[in-house]
Amino acid sequence: MTSPHTAARQMNRCAAAHTPFLFAFDFELENAIFMENPLEQQDILFRTPLGGNSTVKRKDIDTRLTAHPMSLEAYQQRFDTISHGLHRGDSFLANLTVQTPIACNASMLDIFETSRAPYCLLVPEHFVCFSPEIFVRIEGNTISTYPMKGTIDAALPNARETILNDPKETAEHVTVVDLLRNDLGLNANEVEVARFRYIDQIDTPQRSILQVSSEIKGTLSNDWQAKLGDIILSMLPAGSVSGAPKTATIHLIHKAEQGQKRGFYTGVFGYYDGERLDSGVLIRYIEKVQGKFYFRSGGGITVNSNCLSEYNETIEKIYLPAT
Repeated sequence: MTSPHTAARQMNRCAAAHTPFLFAFDFELENAIFMENPLEQQDILFRTPLGGNSTVKRKDIDTRLTAHPMSLEAYQQRFDTISHGLHRGDSFLANLTVQTPIACNASMLDIFETSRAPYCLLVPEHFVCFSPEIFVRIEGNTISTYPMKGTIDAALPNARETILNDPKETAEHVTVVDLLRNDLGLNANEVEVARFRYIDQIDTPQRSILQVSSEIKGTLSNDWQAKLGDIILSMLPAGSVSGAPKTATIHLIHKAEQGQKRGFYTGVFGYYDGERLDSGVLIRYIEKVQGKFYFRSGGGITVNSNCLSEYNETIEKIYLPAT
């Protein structure tokens, strides 16, 4: 572990020298992970669309998972804290998350090795992540981000039309897109929304989920590699898992989540291969704390949100990846 600012300086140095590296930042920006030439080690395992030090292994694992969610009443207290802040005008959108005790027969290594998610990270004895969400990609001088906001059970009648025409989901997505567009604009020119609210299907052993995303692009200066760490750090925490306006919303989240730190959950990690960068948001996340396992999940809250619906969505996101 290192500090985020130390990691950012190391990223600047290595990217300028075209040296590959792995990085991760936690949500609170208190801790970071940095490794040069990460393909040559096995202490931390990772996979991204750009590369990794482990391949998907085709083996059968027990994907059954038993979750013990907090009560609706306990969730309501957290939801109400967010709701009051929204109505006061402290925030337009806030991402509320919970930590759920789970029991499963699969090990964290099993989960990592068999997941087909595009962004997988295993820090042994700490956490495993199998995330579908891109944070930023950089190729050439083009930086792209893909905020993911809005999910629905694919088995529901007219699921695609329902999620795309839902006013609450639309407003939430527009807010995140605007926030991420501004975040890209801190370092890039010619920022544009290239695709707005497209749908991907995510298959799990329990169900299939439709996930709504957008694509935002911008153009970096020719010397972006020498300041790559600073670029990434300036965009954190990720807007899709915090909210808007970001600083005030983070204070509201901390209050609603009762001071429980997220750690690397909803942070970001990525791989630089010497020329290009690909990174993901650390969601779909199982952590080990004092010998017990917990699944972290959450969702965006707006003034139009319904507590029961948000509670159920938080539970629906607790699953093991399809093998």
